[in-house]
Amino acid sequence: MTTPAAAASRIPEEVHRRRWAILGVLMLSLLIVVLDNSILNVAVKTISMPAPTGLGATQSEIEWAINSYTLVFAGLLFTAGLVGDRLGRKKVLLGGLVVFGIGSALAAESGSPGQLIGYRALMALGAAFVMPATLAVLMNVFEREEQPKAIGIWAGGVGLAIAIGPITGGALLDHFWWGSVFLVNVPIVILAVALMIWLVPDSRDPRPGRVDPVGVVLSVVGLVLLVYGIIKGGELADFTDPTVLATIAAGLVVLVAFVLFEKRSDHPSLDVSYFKNKVFSAAMSAIALVFFALMGVTFFGVFYTQSVRGYSPLESGVLMLPLAAAQMIFAPRARLVVDRFGNRATTTAGLLLIAATLAVFATFDADTPIWLLEVVFFLMGTGMAHIMTPTSVVIMQALPREKAGSASALSNTFRQVGGALGIAVLGSVLSAAYRNGIEDKLGAVPAGLRDTAADSIEATLGVAARLGPQGKALVDPANDAFLHAMHVTALCGTGVALLGALVVALFLPGRPPAAQEGEKEAELVAAAD
Repeated sequence: MTTPAAAASRIPEEVHRRRWAILGVLMLSLLIVVLDNSILNVAVKTISMPAPTGLGATQSEIEWAINSYTLVFAGLLFTAGLVGDRLGRKKVLLGGLVVFGIGSALAAESGSPGQLIGYRALMALGAAFVMPATLAVLMNVFEREEQPKAIGIWAGGVGLAIAIGPITGGALLDHFWWGSVFLVNVPIVILAVALMIWLVPDSRDPRPGRVDPVGVVLSVVGLVLLVYGIIKGGELADFTDPTVLATIAAGLVVLVAFVLFEKRSDHPSLDVSYFKNKVFSAAMSAIALVFFALMGVTFFGVFYTQSVRGYSPLESGVLMLPLAAAQMIFAPRARLVVDRFGNRATTTAGLLLIAATLAVFATFDADTPIWLLEVVFFLMGTGMAHIMTPTSVVIMQALPREKAGSASALSNTFRQVGGALGIAVLGSVLSAAYRNGIEDKLGAVPAGLRDTAADSIEATLGVAARLGPQGKALVDPANDAFLHAMHVTALCGTGVALLGALVVALFLPGRPPAAQEGEKEAELVAAAD
């Protein structure tokens, strides 16, 4: 009975009393980082439209507008976690929020797809210092017995952002220009900074690691080359193209060099030794694979609801509510399921549910009852809630409390890398399948426009509109080609989710007997001391 008291002494009473208010501020900071991506998902169709409505971005440029954010974010998270551990998490949080706000204001005024891609990367620079610091601060203001509950609420904040993002984005696009979806971040940043200065305590690792610039460069270069090759393969509808193969191979070589360098470094940004723990590795894999599948689905889901079904951006955002509502309902309660059934059963069931919903997507057509889509989204959110909470707890409690920044950075890195690869791989599968399905239907299109028209469903519909009455004959073939491409992509996502279920079923721990749970808790607290 003395262990909890010893643990409690690590947190000042003043901080302990306002811990829930601090969690609220951390969730607000988290909200804007996640909100940005969920808003952009609704806006991609608008941004792909010709100026002045949008920027006339191609599907590959849209993918880069998303992936420039996720790649820079993922590449810098290792270093951001270490910088927060060294300089203080509050300072890093404040600096990251300010940079994110500046990047948002600049992105709103982008005059070309290239500028948007660049400013999104700047936003990611700020976001990379926000995301790991929020979870690291959380781990330092809550006692160990309250951490699973706090992490569940923190994960529920992701669901809240997913709910607010599409609806806010849709409402803004209905009344303002596309750049408003980025400008809305600025007042939220100002509010978050003011509350953080007032409420959030600073904390740092008493023995922080050194920053690893070589590792950061290798990880970013490797990921960019790999993702660029994958996206280029989808754009060409040919993954055997020598340029595509060479780029992907170069990315893999650089990433292998990154791992080897980190193994030999005395101050690695990625401590490879963590992955000797099979439970830790399985939890990381589950996070990466579920975001791989989910981000790819979100990418094609927007085009399905808006381009094929004809819903407005706002209506499309409202359709996403069940997914967000399920996360908000179940993420804070997932720990209760884990207490009863264990991490393995809970996470495996969550991934199997994700796989089932993706498989159902492969049956959708232009006339599928919309209530069925809503049920699928709700079940998808339920599955995510029962994956993110238990895996986050496993990862954060696998390392000592003072290494919370590093654990959070690793967790978020795998989440972002999984999401970026999901958009790249599944987006490329979608692009290649669509091009193969529509090319032989473009005989009536002028030769100079055929390549552009085959790029995406939005490009085909744009060319059809320019052709006038004769272009109407392209609408049904475009919808058919997209639906076929969506089915292929959904089945690929299903396979990825099933792979994740297999990994966690084999390696995550089951539910230990009550006596072992008490012994393990005592060991973990002793290790944290």
